[in-house]
Amino acid sequence: MVFRQFSPPFVRLLPLLLLFVGGCNRLHPKPSTEYVYVIAKETFLRDRVAAVSNRVGNVTNGQRVQVVEHGRRFLKVKTDKGEIGWIEEHGVIDQATYQQFADLQKQHANDPVIATATLRDDLYLHDKPGRLTDRFYLLPENDKLQMLVRASVPKITPPQAMPPAPKPSVKKDAAKNDAAKTNTAKPNVAKPGSGPAASAAAVAPEPPPMEDWWLVRDPQGRVGWMLSRRLDVDVPDAIAGYAEGQRMVGAYPLTTVNDPESKFPDGKVVEYVTVLSPYKDGLPYDFDQVRIFTWNVKKHRYETAYRLRNLQGYLPVHVSTQAFDKIGTVPVFSFKTATDDTIAIDPATGAARPANTVTQTFRLEGVIVRKVESPSATPPPAPVAAAPQPQQPAPAPANAKKSEKKKHAAQAKHHKHHH
Repeated sequence: MVFRQFSPPFVRLLPLLLLFVGGCNRLHPKPSTEYVYVIAKETFLRDRVAAVSNRVGNVTNGQRVQVVEHGRRFLKVKTDKGEIGWIEEHGVIDQATYQQFADLQKQHANDPVIATATLRDDLYLHDKPGRLTDRFYLLPENDKLQMLVRASVPKITPPQAMPPAPKPSVKKDAAKNDAAKTNTAKPNVAKPGSGPAASAAAVAPEPPPMEDWWLVRDPQGRVGWMLSRRLDVDVPDAIAGYAEGQRMVGAYPLTTVNDPESKFPDGKVVEYVTVLSPYKDGLPYDFDQVRIFTWNVKKHRYETAYRLRNLQGYLPVHVSTQAFDKIGTVPVFSFKTATDDTIAIDPATGAARPANTVTQTFRLEGVIVRKVESPSATPPPAPVAAAPQPQQPAPAPANAKKSEKKKHAAQAKHHKHHH
């Protein structure tokens, strides 16, 4: 084996050569890999950007693809299968937007469930409430969703192209000019209710209508905001007909009773506490009515055992059991109500929450509902003893007054007789 020997000058220049090569690598770093994510339910990749092109692959909603080249309105991407083609830029989201949805899922992974609902048709999840916010995941029709938080935001739709203004008619303009010449000038007399103030009041824009959005979680754990009008809250059919024109926000099982003659499986009938609200978006509260449905074993039907109206109630509704003296362990439920009209609005989501609340708790004793007072409630203050008042002379009895009048009358008669 022959070993090649380097001359001493080359050995001295070798470190400088390595340093130069390393500096060139730092000046031209290797570009990082860029990924985007498909928004459309399903679309195809084309081999070129032209009116006539060939399909080279298919991609679906949520799929990650690697960016190969940027075009004017298109991106050249590569799938995990090695398919390379062009896709429209507005049909994907970038890594930063995808990260917003990932953070949202992580933040609300353990949030309590307010209610469950069924999706009416295919609908996207948004990163924030509102129609103009970023969207990503497309959830399928009839998907079962967990409702977490409600928010109300102004209803703002994407801008639409305005129709072109009509062209002026030459004949109509000529007729207007002739009429203006023949008419005599009239003095400009101000009419009542006119002027700058009246004009400003007439053109003052009305506030935009509000719409409700729900933060939901799907069976795969994905989290996002969704328009509430596309959700049907899961309410048992047996009590849904008792809504009386209201919207049932939630129905929560309290207990079960046995009725072998009922139509329910094994004769087990569930009794519910429900919360309701008007069919109106933008309300500062979650519900304004509470109804308790118990089962009449003799008549085999649901009946309203208790009702509360004119509330400013807020979700969630907590249901559990609690032991009481003399009556044992019974179902209890509680919720929060506002004590005043002070409402705090979350600037990020538009969710309304009261500044001052109180928790109301009730228990179910058979078919009777009673309010449970908090043991920590402060007792009413003891009555303060009144300060001693100076004694007043007692009024003369009625008989004394009559005798005094008779005495004066006799004296007056005697004096008249002598005169």
